[in-house]
Amino acid sequence: MENGRSVRLKCSRYIACQCAACADCLPDTRGNRPPCILFTHARNREHANSHTIPVKPNNILSLLPVATGILIISTALLTATTSRASDLQREQRLADEIVEAILDGEPVTLTANHHDFLGIYTESVTEPAPGAAIILHGRGMHPDWSQVAGPLRIALPEQGWSTLSLQMPVLGKDASFYDYEAVFPEAGPRIDAGIEFLRAQGIQRIILIAHSCGVHMSMTWLEQQGSGDIDAYVGIGMGATDYQQPMRKPFPFNRIEVPLLNVYGSEDYPAVQRQTETLAPLLAGIHPDSRQIRISGADHYFDDYNEELAATISAWLVTLVTGE
Repeated sequence: MENGRSVRLKCSRYIACQCAACADCLPDTRGNRPPCILFTHARNREHANSHTIPVKPNNILSLLPVATGILIISTALLTATTSRASDLQREQRLADEIVEAILDGEPVTLTANHHDFLGIYTESVTEPAPGAAIILHGRGMHPDWSQVAGPLRIALPEQGWSTLSLQMPVLGKDASFYDYEAVFPEAGPRIDAGIEFLRAQGIQRIILIAHSCGVHMSMTWLEQQGSGDIDAYVGIGMGATDYQQPMRKPFPFNRIEVPLLNVYGSEDYPAVQRQTETLAPLLAGIHPDSRQIRISGADHYFDDYNEELAATISAWLVTLVTGE
C-alpha cells in the first residue's frame, strides 16, 4: 500500500504467496518473509489469488513489468510441467544398485526413445514355455523391486512362464501422481521394446502385467495402440493415485480386446476398491475370460501375499492356455 492506493492482480493457479498469511511460508535466516513467488503445488491458492501488489498513483504502467514477468514465468512453469522428462540419472543409479545383486534371471539392455534402459529376463524352468510375461513395477521403483515386481518375475518361471521385468520411467523421490502423468507416454516405447525382445526369443504368447503406477503407464500405451500386440492383460492394484489427486480420465477399457485380470487386495486403497466397482459391469464386454479376483488380507503392495498373488495369476493364465 502506497499513498492509499493499491491494485489487486489475479494470479495464476500456481502462484503461492509466501507471506505471513500463507501456510507454506517460511522465514529466511534473518526472520524476513520473502515476497510472492511462483511455486507449483501451492496449497493456499485462495490467498495467493487475492494478493495485493502496491503501485504508485497515476502510474499504472508500472505494473506492466510485473505482469509481464508473471506471464513469462507462468508459461515457463507450465511448459516444464507438461513436458517433464523422466530422471535418467536416477534410473541409472537404480540399475547400478540392483544389477550386481540379481541372482535369478539375466539383466538385458533395451533401447527406447534413444536411451538404454534395464530389463531382467528370466526363462521358464519348463520347456516348452506357453509364453512370457512383461512386468511393469510401481511408481519410482525398479524391475527387481521386492514388492510385487521382483517376486512375480521369479515365481512365474517356476510355473512355466518366462518373464521380462522392465524399468519404467522414474522421477525424483518426492514426485506425486500428477507429476508422473507427464512421463506416462515414455513407457509406451519401453513396452514395445520389451515385446520386440520377446519376439526375438521366439515367444509368441505375451502377457502384460502391471502394478500400481505401472497400470497407468500401460493404460496410456493401450489407449494409443490397443491390445493387438499382447494376448492378455493383468492389472494389480488398478487405479491407485495420491491423496486428493484423482484420475483425470477413466482407463480406456474399450481399447482392450484380450482377456483381462484385475487382482486386488481386500485392504487396498479406496481408489483401487472403487475401480473394481467401475470395472465389474465391463468385464464381459472386454472378453469372456476376463475376471476380477480379490486376495483377502492383502494390501496394495501384497506384503506377505506375494506367493498367493503369483499363484492367482498363474492359475488364471492356465485357464487361458487350456481353455478350462
